[in-house]
Amino acid sequence: QVKLVESGGGLVQPGGSLTLSCAVSGPIFRTAAMGWFRQSPGKEREYVAGFSRTGGYTGYADSVKGRFTISRDIAKKVMTLQMNGLKSEDTAVYYCALDERIITSSLRRAIEYDYWGPGTQVTVSS
Repeated sequence: QVKLVESGGGLVQPGGSLTLSCAVSGPIFRTAAMGWFRQSPGKEREYVAGFSRTGGYTGYADSVKGRFTISRDIAKKVMTLQMNGLKSEDTAVYYCALDERIITSSLRRAIEYDYWGPGTQVTVSS
């Protein structure tokens, strides 16, 4: 059984930084695509960043490009999201997601992912 658990959320001032982690348990990680999504009240879940199944492609939403960095440790089965220069519009619940079969062109589509964590709240406010 695959399980994902996010951590690292919290309250931060505008311009600050946070690092989110996603720990994966279960039989798959190395050949799975993984991504970070976020959702604010009243909005659809949106893609933030992610890796393709081979790890050869890394993508970012335009809204976070240059501020957020995604990485993963295959041995530890952990994916992280380093968030710098946080803005109030980054406030959301952040989710990590994983899928074994997703193709690169579908990485930004939340509906394509089979496994999700419960989410961690990130609030950017002064």
